[in-house]
Amino acid sequence: MPQLTVAVGSSVGLHARPASLLVAAAGKAVAGGSASSVTIAKDGSEPADARSILSVIALGAGPGDEVVLAAEGDGADAVLQELAAIVASEED
Repeated sequence: MPQLTVAVGSSVGLHARPASLLVAAAGKAVAGGSASSVTIAKDGSEPADARSILSVIALGAGPGDEVVLAAEGDGADAVLQELAAIVASEED
């Protein structure tokens, strides 16, 4: 399963708006068939479903924290690049 490590760029971490953007993009990727699953993990924790807002916020990923994104499916690499851009974005 391809994976990518990325630092959280938002000054509020993966909370509220940044998390909702990530969850929406992950859900769209799975629903559209680009990926069969998308997960996110922090600090070696168990991977969480990146389509779940509660799971993403529960990670407690703050500004500058590194998270590991993973995806399965034919379009996994493209999905990871899109999600990494959202996580690394400095927009709050």
